[in-house]
Amino acid sequence: MVGRNGERARLSAFVSAPDGQALVLRGEAGVGKSALLDLAADLAAEGGHLVIRATGVEAESDLPYAGLHQLLYPLLPDGGQPGGAQPGDSLPGGAQPGSRRPSAAARVAFDTVFGETDGPPPSVMALGIAVLNLLSTTATTRPLLLVLDDGQWLDDASADVCGFVGRRLAGSPGVKLLVALRGDIASRFDTAALPEAPVGALADTDATCLLDRHHPGLGTRLRGLVLDQARGNPLALLELPAHLTSCPGGRAPEDLLGPHGVPLPRRIQEIYAARLARLGDGVRAELLTGALDGATARPGDGAAPTARYRMRGVDQAVACGLLVVEPATGDLAFRHPLVRSSVVQLATTDQRRAAHRVLANVHRDDPERRAIHLADATVDPDETVATVLEAAARSATRRGGALVAVSWLTRAAELSENRADRSRRLGDAAFVAGQANRLGQARSLALAASPPGSDDNPAAVLANGYLALYQNGDVRTTHRQVAAAVERLRDDAANRVARDGNGQDGNGRNGNARNGNGQDPGGEVLDRLVSLLLAVSQYAGSRTAWERTHAVLSSLGGLATERAWMYGSTWSDVVRHGAGWSGAVERAAAGLEQQDPWDVTRLAVSAYHLDVLSPLRPYLERVVDRELDTGAVSSGIVMLHLIMLDQMALGQWEAAERTGHRTLALAAEPGHALFAHQTRAYLAQLAAVRGRADEARDLQAAVDAWARPRGVGFLTQLADAAGATTALSSGDYESAFLHAIGITTPGTFRPYAYQASRTLLDLVEAALHTGRADQARAHALAARDAGLADLSPRLALLTYGALAMTAQDDREAADMYARAQSHPGAERFPFELARIRLAHGIRVRRAQGAAAARAFLAPAAETLDRLGATAWAERAHAELRAAGVAPPAPTPTAVPLTWQERRVAELAAGGLTNKEIGEQIRLSPRTVSAHLYRVFPKLGVTTRAALRDALTRMDRHLTAS
Repeated sequence: MVGRNGERARLSAFVSAPDGQALVLRGEAGVGKSALLDLAADLAAEGGHLVIRATGVEAESDLPYAGLHQLLYPLLPDGGQPGGAQPGDSLPGGAQPGSRRPSAAARVAFDTVFGETDGPPPSVMALGIAVLNLLSTTATTRPLLLVLDDGQWLDDASADVCGFVGRRLAGSPGVKLLVALRGDIASRFDTAALPEAPVGALADTDATCLLDRHHPGLGTRLRGLVLDQARGNPLALLELPAHLTSCPGGRAPEDLLGPHGVPLPRRIQEIYAARLARLGDGVRAELLTGALDGATARPGDGAAPTARYRMRGVDQAVACGLLVVEPATGDLAFRHPLVRSSVVQLATTDQRRAAHRVLANVHRDDPERRAIHLADATVDPDETVATVLEAAARSATRRGGALVAVSWLTRAAELSENRADRSRRLGDAAFVAGQANRLGQARSLALAASPPGSDDNPAAVLANGYLALYQNGDVRTTHRQVAAAVERLRDDAANRVARDGNGQDGNGRNGNARNGNGQDPGGEVLDRLVSLLLAVSQYAGSRTAWERTHAVLSSLGGLATERAWMYGSTWSDVVRHGAGWSGAVERAAAGLEQQDPWDVTRLAVSAYHLDVLSPLRPYLERVVDRELDTGAVSSGIVMLHLIMLDQMALGQWEAAERTGHRTLALAAEPGHALFAHQTRAYLAQLAAVRGRADEARDLQAAVDAWARPRGVGFLTQLADAAGATTALSSGDYESAFLHAIGITTPGTFRPYAYQASRTLLDLVEAALHTGRADQARAHALAARDAGLADLSPRLALLTYGALAMTAQDDREAADMYARAQSHPGAERFPFELARIRLAHGIRVRRAQGAAAARAFLAPAAETLDRLGATAWAERAHAELRAAGVAPPAPTPTAVPLTWQERRVAELAAGGLTNKEIGEQIRLSPRTVSAHLYRVFPKLGVTTRAALRDALTRMDRHLTAS
């Protein structure tokens, strides 16, 4: 190897280091990255390492986890893996299958992502940990080197896992990851934050040495021309001389160099194209089929033995230097990735289609690969191919390939033989695109799904409905259109039943016909539409909308599932319809692992309304990153909202604030205005209970200004609730009362106003402090008579507390206070419990004296201090001082920002977006978002605009101290 002393030394140190680590080699095509990988592999093999090699394949860049399968295949024991090793087979370096058994959890993760079993894909973290464990186990007996060439072609899912693993190899001694990337092609590794070593052109003296060694007979003029054009690129130095000395017809060598300014890799590619043009048609067809099947350049011993097309009769291509023969295996491989690209680009469209037809047959047992090739081989509508693509899209969605699924569903729609199937598939693509955060693409697909002159296609209504709800908060029009679409599907199902003379289809579902592939084209869309109708009704928060929705549900008969009624009851008006559903929710929650993520989030919303969310939260925390990583941002944001709400209820307010800022950053970037304002409403409530009145009012005003004109009652109620709590915290009881009666009238619980029951204590406390004792008492009695204490633990606590606060008789007050504080679920809601204890202590001090009151005031003050409810804590300490207890010592100041947090905050304060910040400091936008959601609560701000002033204040404080 000429002129690579620095790179050789770096790779030698990398391979011999005892600690695990990762390294990325980055450079232009032909600069020698593959040769350096070969060198590292040889050094590692000489040092006793097990070397596993894989190559990113452009043809497989859309197949989720195809690259990861290449890397892990040699390390996985037999267990049904696609193309899995069998007992007795040998692995690289003599390792035996089954010598490294993954854990049960890892086995499930691998089976899921490699398509062996159905189920939701694991998160990048879960899968990355499983991969790390497998690699660490392997390295306990023999150090391991993973070599990945052409990493820019790795599929996104595999690249994300490799990046996760690479950043954590320091904790896995004996495991190393070496990746080569093209510098001119973007990839997921660009934001992986792995150590990099640039591979540049050879120095002039080294370039001259390499050229003279391989082409010693060049004339002076031609030698100078090659050196000038190659510019130190080793591949060009090797290839250009032969090209320039074969000028036909007396042409000058300069005439073969192509247009001035064409990038060197493209010029080398043109050299290969010239060689290809001299081959026979049969040879070129064989090369094209191999290239389209991902035949690699120098695959190495570790490549997974998946079914590949074996090129035959290509000796002519070997002779002219386009193919090489692997000495160890005898397999043919392209000499360089540029050769493979040239083969594909030189072929005509018809030639490529013919090759794809051959490959579709080769991969007939691999649904996803077969689907890719069938799609590229087919021109005219073909329902068989469309059905294969649709099935592949469903498989990809389950394994975390939502964006790939959109592409395949769109292609399936193009190949559909009738308008109905085309519209349905476009509608499915729009739905998946919307859930995967591609809102603009979802809108375009939804428009395409509607037949000309029609806007009532169910799939299009579904996609457009989600877009209108998420982006614009359009609950009025969306509710009307979705309800009408559900009724049309209901009528269509009834007509089919009438025609068939049968009340059930072959699968036992009332009123739905299924096509020949076992799919239920009407039923799936109907279920999605019903769920959307319920969601729109919840956000509308109006009696009119919910009554229409319940009427539609009733009219569906057997088409409405128990889940639909559960959601319709608990999401609408828990006071009137929530009784009896807690048990059903808890039973349904017992099998979360087997449920679709959409069902999990819907069920968790029901659990929240019934105040039994906490048991579901650990599962939500485990899967939320998976949903965000696979592009299902909408589902992930809902999960984060639920996690935040449970953190608020349990008094974990610091964590809740971090979750809120993370959610706000996620919702704001893609334009989910509804979710962004919902998050602001929760942050307003959190700021209110913590005594940050100005911040709470600003957030409340922003939410109210957006939601009220749109009729988004769910958010206007949240805004009023935050306003009531802010006023109570500030001691402005008249304003608190006015905000509270904006939600419901004292003595009643406004139908379908979900905050009516949740703000019970706020209204009662505000009424008592403003001389409206009768109205406070009427409201407490209304809660008792409505049976709120039987609906949920939190409502029981609030009901008993309200009855105690408003009781005229001391005996009744003592009994109700005792019931509230001794309730089995009371400790799960520390803020409400502390307020009730504070009220109890105040009453006892006035009636029985200071000594008796301390038993209630002291724990109330301690809880309020711990929570950070400053205004209520000050009142509790004032009461304690009146009872003869000294005030507490001041608390220490907050922890300052880390160096990385400070850097991100300064860039954000300067107006940069998360993407721009990430590009500047080599972090992913999601990592930048994570830093910001930790920074905001530390600085006590909620917007980027406030960052600059907050940083200045922090600097002054640190200087003063």
